[in-house]
Amino acid sequence: MTSKWADVKEESEAFAAEMRSIEEWWQTDRQKHIKRPYTAKSIAALRNVGFKIEYPSSVQGGKLWRQLNEHNANGTYELTFGTTEPLIAKEMAKYMQTIYVSGALCGLSQAAWPGEDHADYPADLVPSVVKRIFNTQLFHDQRQTQLRMRYSEEDRKSLECIDYMLPIVADGDMGFGTLTGCMKMVRSFVEAGVAMIHIDDLAMGLKKFTNGEGRTIIPTSDYLTRLTTVRMAFDIMGADTMLLCRCDSDHAEFITSVLDARDHPYVLGATKSVPAFTEALSNGREKGKDYLTVKAEWKASAGLMTFDDAVKAVATEEQHSAYSSEVADKVVALYERKAIAKRIIGQEVTFDWELPRTPLGQYMWQWSVKAVIDRCILAAPLGDVTWSRQDKPNKKDMHDFHTSVRKVFPGRLFAFGFIGAYDFIKAGYTQEEVESFHSDIAKMGVVWQVQPIWATQGLSLHAKEFAKSFKEGGIAGYMRDVAAPAIAGMATDKYGKPTSRGGYLADAFFDVVSGEEITERA
Repeated sequence: MTSKWADVKEESEAFAAEMRSIEEWWQTDRQKHIKRPYTAKSIAALRNVGFKIEYPSSVQGGKLWRQLNEHNANGTYELTFGTTEPLIAKEMAKYMQTIYVSGALCGLSQAAWPGEDHADYPADLVPSVVKRIFNTQLFHDQRQTQLRMRYSEEDRKSLECIDYMLPIVADGDMGFGTLTGCMKMVRSFVEAGVAMIHIDDLAMGLKKFTNGEGRTIIPTSDYLTRLTTVRMAFDIMGADTMLLCRCDSDHAEFITSVLDARDHPYVLGATKSVPAFTEALSNGREKGKDYLTVKAEWKASAGLMTFDDAVKAVATEEQHSAYSSEVADKVVALYERKAIAKRIIGQEVTFDWELPRTPLGQYMWQWSVKAVIDRCILAAPLGDVTWSRQDKPNKKDMHDFHTSVRKVFPGRLFAFGFIGAYDFIKAGYTQEEVESFHSDIAKMGVVWQVQPIWATQGLSLHAKEFAKSFKEGGIAGYMRDVAAPAIAGMATDKYGKPTSRGGYLADAFFDVVSGEEITERA
């Protein structure tokens, strides 16, 4: 057996050096804003001490960090869209600074068994798409370099010089299960070359919107554990990969557990003596009523509200003011709130959050902008960027959320995603406000903006239109409407040879193997 270390003293010295390097890394401009709940010693003990691996993901993460901070300093933004297709990613390099890989798109177009956005595809699917796109970026950067090195400086002025190595931002969904499962997913992303991933606070297995209900989120403590797991995995790998803390609490309707007292102010309970919601559903089915009808009727009969609202409903103005002063801006568990209310009011406040639980065990939840703000402020120290997903554009919510988080974390970087069904005009925006929306939110720090699912609308629309025109016009129409414009806009060298298909790169391989130099042409 070969010993890794000559003796334990050498091992201890190597471990101490590893620990010091981690501590120094955490003090760099890239890392110093992150607050970790663990020590450099713990991370060093989880590393392959004495065997260092450099990851391209770390390089790309640093590049994206600089880009976004430059936008933040200038009040500008990066606008991009989602794709899973490497050929489309190649064309994006001419106009965008980043590429987005959406989990929803991967599930629809890349999974062996496609489906709606339920995050039910294999955990390595999105990383595998990132890897294909990253490899394509490397290919085009490589073939461009060797092509340019065949020409003089004067000739190079007319050749393409594109930065194909756009940082890739990817969807990590809910982290795919257990702590170790999440760590394996993170490792796959880092090894694939991703620049940033986002992790949300949705519940595993409950990502479904088809029955007209809102989202189901996890407790704050579980969300922070997810984010800490990702950060720990980055630290173990020594990667500057960025973490985007995405919060889906906006318009959430359910929460999986009430174990965290920080969530208690927003959990709904019955304030009237009624049968349990599950019993009402069973009775409703026997009467032929659909789920949503039974739910609406039961909620009305149960006097559903938060405990604080239940106190307000039975207290005098003076009593409510006294109660509020004891619980406001503090973490106060439900049992403590009940005791405070009873002491001030002189009676028990009827409130039961078990009665509204769903057949899947979820508790009913009252979302609010404050609930989202509270959660995102707690999550921010673990990540680099914050994103609150909004189903509908709302001026006040947008302003209140971003400005409130920035009061606690000045200069915070934000992301924002535009769903394809947004109706800004219906939401009260003027056409002028829609036109300036990107710039307006950039001034609040929203430096990375994305249309995640362009392919399900834009690419599908173009494909449908082409299929129709090809059916009608055949190859003659194709040559006229597709091939001719494509050839006319294709980058070529001074001899008219296309530069983007890699033929030059294959030629270069043959040249080098045969002993010829890839040099400037005479």
